[in-house]
Amino acid sequence: MRTGAPAGLPGFFHEAAFYSSDEEFVAIVAPFLAGGVAAGEPVVAAFRPHLLALLRAAPGLAGNVHFLDGEEHYSRPATAIHRYRTLVAGHVAAGAGQVRVAGEIPHPGVGVPWDWWARYEAVINHAYDDLPLWGVCPYDIRSCAPEVIEQVRRTHPYIATTAGHRPNPDFADPEDFLRTRRTAWRDPLESTPPRAHLTDPMPAEMRAAVIAAAAHSAVPPPDLKGLVLAATEVVTNALVHGAPPVDARVWTAERRVLVTVADAGPGPRSRLAGIRPVRTPTGGLGLWIAHQSCAHVDLRHEEGRFTVRLLAGSPEP
Repeated sequence: MRTGAPAGLPGFFHEAAFYSSDEEFVAIVAPFLAGGVAAGEPVVAAFRPHLLALLRAAPGLAGNVHFLDGEEHYSRPATAIHRYRTLVAGHVAAGAGQVRVAGEIPHPGVGVPWDWWARYEAVINHAYDDLPLWGVCPYDIRSCAPEVIEQVRRTHPYIATTAGHRPNPDFADPEDFLRTRRTAWRDPLESTPPRAHLTDPMPAEMRAAVIAAAAHSAVPPPDLKGLVLAATEVVTNALVHGAPPVDARVWTAERRVLVTVADAGPGPRSRLAGIRPVRTPTGGLGLWIAHQSCAHVDLRHEEGRFTVRLLAGSPEP
């Protein structure tokens, strides 16, 4: 990660910003975007409609900034990484020396589970390291839970304020952050009996169990198809790379289907696994496929086991 001043230097410059009013949001983000426009840099803003409207109304931004639907752009962490890498690569190919991005990361305050977005904020410190990208992630302290704010401070090397940009003394190495972070999210369905419970299932058995259980839900077919693919990949990973027994469970509700796969192995060596595609001689894309295919993915080391949670449909924050 780069550690110097952002202007004119290659690499990823990752900042958090905290605001408590619409006026403060504009006072932090609009000058950042306007600075990119003035420097002739490609400039991108990805927010919910209300915040996009505030930025469109700021002097000099409309017509000069690429505005994106933040809810669609940040649908899944792995998808967001792929989109940003593609976007920046296109601008670099066209001659850009730096790209500026401001975007709103989902969290429980906007109705989205935080766990994998916390991982995203940590992972992109490495996933974007080779990109000439200056990114600001604004968080509304009125809607963010204290634990979200605490983890945001630990995942951003810099802080943006109305007074400028400064190093963040609370920043933690991404691997250290992910190893020590407490993960509390668990779907309420897990406190109920599963519709299917399998031990050491073959991929075809896992696929059939998910399909059968999903018949009791109203989750859209494309989402279920993604869950079936992800569950198959994760079970294959557990059988090939994990340690027996492999325990797989499936729950359903009206608008979601949950799958958990646990084994007695240590899980991936890197806590960054799954957020970006990494191939190894024996595979390596299973968790990445899961992150691309599901509404929510949770990776957890607990009680001597590695557990993967996969969700299709509407997650509960």
